[in-house]
Amino acid sequence: MHVPRGARDLNATRVTLLTEGTYPHSHGGVSVWCDQLVRGMPDIGFDVVAVTGTGREPLVWDVPAHVRNVVPAPMWGPPPEGRPPRGRRHNQLTAAYEQFLTALLDPCAEERFPAALYAMARAAADGMLSPFLRGDHAIRVLTGVWNRPGLAVREARPSLHDALTATALLEHALRPLTAPLPEHGVAHAVSGGVAALPGLAALERHGVPLLLTEHGVYLRERYLGYRTGPYRWPVKAVVLGFFRLLAEETYRRAALITPGNRYNRLWEEQGGAAAEAIRTVYNGVDPAAFPPAGPEPGRPTLSWAGRVDPIKDLETLIRAFAVVRGRLPEARLRLFGGTPRGGEAYRARCEALATELGHGEAVTFEGRVDDIKDAYAAGNVVMLSSISEGFPFTLIEAMSCGRATVSTDVGGVREAVGDSGLVVPPRDPEAMASAALELLGDPPRRRAMGEAARLRVIEQFTLRQTVDTFRSIYRELSAPGRYVPGTAGGPVPARVVTAAEDTSRPRSLAG
Repeated sequence: MHVPRGARDLNATRVTLLTEGTYPHSHGGVSVWCDQLVRGMPDIGFDVVAVTGTGREPLVWDVPAHVRNVVPAPMWGPPPEGRPPRGRRHNQLTAAYEQFLTALLDPCAEERFPAALYAMARAAADGMLSPFLRGDHAIRVLTGVWNRPGLAVREARPSLHDALTATALLEHALRPLTAPLPEHGVAHAVSGGVAALPGLAALERHGVPLLLTEHGVYLRERYLGYRTGPYRWPVKAVVLGFFRLLAEETYRRAALITPGNRYNRLWEEQGGAAAEAIRTVYNGVDPAAFPPAGPEPGRPTLSWAGRVDPIKDLETLIRAFAVVRGRLPEARLRLFGGTPRGGEAYRARCEALATELGHGEAVTFEGRVDDIKDAYAAGNVVMLSSISEGFPFTLIEAMSCGRATVSTDVGGVREAVGDSGLVVPPRDPEAMASAALELLGDPPRRRAMGEAARLRVIEQFTLRQTVDTFRSIYRELSAPGRYVPGTAGGPVPARVVTAAEDTSRPRSLAG
C-alpha cells in the first residue's frame, strides 16, 4: 500500500528511510528521532519503507507533505503474493538457500552468505522467495544441512518441529526483501537487522548508497531477546546466525555508519565495519521545547518515561523502588508511557511484582502523557533502568528539563550524562536504590546536577546540530561519482556456488 503525501516533486536529494516497528506507525524514541529529522529538512524529499507487523497499522505521526510515500513492509499477517519457482529457477533458489543455511551454521562457509542473500533477494523481488520458504522443500533443505557430519548443531538432534519453526522465522524475517526498493538518492536504515534488507538489495541492484544509524545495537538486542526465547538451540543457532551475518554484511556494505554513541561504534567495528566508515552523531533535542521543569513534587517521587517493554527492565526499577520505600515510606514511583501490542503480559507481570513486594499502591502506570515534559516534572529524580539503549531521548529530554537522573550504564548513557547524573550497573536494584536515595536525600546536590544537565544538553546535544549533520551527510552520499563500498562504481552481481563446486560438504550430499 502506497500513501502519497503531497503533490509537488522536490528536485532535492531523495532519502528513503528504512524503519522497523517505529516511524510512522509507532511512538517511541526512534520515532521521535525520525520525525525530528524529517521535519528539520523540508528541503529534502523523503520516502519511508516501514517494516511493520501486519501492514494494517495506522499512521500515528502526522507525516509532512515532503514525505512522498509511506510503504509498509509487513513481516506477519498474510504472506506476500507470488508463486514458487519452477524448473531452473527452483534449482537456483534451492542452491542459494542451501548455501545461505550453510553459512549460518558452518563457520567455514560464512563468506558465502552475501551471494546467497542477494540471490534470495532477487527471488523475493520476483515473488518467489516466500512461497518457496513456505513449502516442504525448504524444510528438507534445512534438515539436510543441519544434519551434516561435523556441524555443532547436529549434536543437539534437531527435530522436524525445530525445522518448521526455524524456517517460519526466516520466512518472516526475509519478507522486507519484497518491499519496493529505492532506485535513487540515499537509503537510510534507522536500525540494523531486517530494516536494512531493502537497503542492501537496493545497493546491490541499483547502486543506491546505504546509510546506517543504529540507536541500540540491533544484534545485541537479538541476543538478549532470544536468550529467554521459547525455542530450542537448533532454532536459535539458525536465527541468530542470520542476524549476526546480516549485521556483518550491513556493516561492510554501508557507505557510512552513524552510531548515536561510541559504545555502538565498538560493536560495529567488532562486527566488521571499517573505522573510516563510522561517524558518531549524537541525538539532540530542542532546549526551548524542554525548558526547566520548575518546582519539584513535595512528596519524594521517582519518575520514568518510555514504552513498557522487557528491554526497559521495569522489574529492576520496581525492586529498587521497594528498597527506596523501605527507607522513605512516603515515596512514589510514577511510570509514564504506552504498552505496545504484545506487551500486556509484561506490564501485568510488573504490576504483580509491585503488589507482591507490598508497594502496589505506590507504583502507578499512568500511560501515555499528552506532554512528555509533565513526566519529567513529576519526579524529583528521573530514572532509566534499561538493559540496552543507544543514546536515549528520555534521558537527554529529562536533562534539558533540569532534572537529576539515575541511569543504567548501557549504550551511550554515560556519554550523555557525564558528571550531571548518577550511573549504575544494569540489573542491580540495590545500586539503583542507593543512587536514588542519595539524590532524594540531598536537594542542593539534586538541583546542581539538574542545572549541569541542562547546560550539558545546550552545549553538546541540540537538535539543530543533529539535523545539520545529517543534511550534510545526505548531500555527501548523493554527490555524483560518490564511491559506494562493495560496488566498484555500480551493482555487483552476486554469484552462488553450485553444488558441484561446493567443497564444504560431503560429496554424498552434493547431488
